[in-house]
Amino acid sequence: MDTDYEQAESSNPVVAAIRKYQNMYQMYLDRATPFMKERWAAVVVLIIIFLLRVTLAQGWYVVCYALGIFILNQLLAFLTPKFDVSLQQDEENSSLEAGEKSEEFRPFIRRLPEFKFWHNCVRAVVLSLFLSIFRIFDIPVFWPILLVYFIVLFFFAMRRQIQHMIKYKYIPLDIGKKKYRGKN
Repeated sequence: MDTDYEQAESSNPVVAAIRKYQNMYQMYLDRATPFMKERWAAVVVLIIIFLLRVTLAQGWYVVCYALGIFILNQLLAFLTPKFDVSLQQDEENSSLEAGEKSEEFRPFIRRLPEFKFWHNCVRAVVLSLFLSIFRIFDIPVFWPILLVYFIVLFFFAMRRQIQHMIKYKYIPLDIGKKKYRGKN
């Protein structure tokens, strides 16, 4: 039965075209993977273009606010460990009480990997640029209130994240970590 479905699907020109473009999109994503600095530079350029669009047109503040909240949410997922650190610490405490000391190396695994973080940011900024074409999404608001609310939200979210990092003693970034090099 699966082969009949696959044959019918492959004979459909619309499905074949969609699959062709999906494969081409995936190929370009795969090629871009090793170029981390260039990828993030492209995101910064896209954000600057969007902010210039919002500033010069003096509109689409709600779209800009939604983009900021989305990127903040993605950043918090990027900085958060995949596994609950408090449960791991309880597990270590119970093993210490049993007389076993665990020196096992546990690498920091992110809830949201760097590439997915970048990919989600690119898609969000491109969508925001697309939405800024249409006047229907230019909802009239008093933008300073949105800006202040975003700054307060950013401050409290990052404070909570930094307190969590200090409490459970983990560093999600490579800044200040030793880098070992092999023999030349």
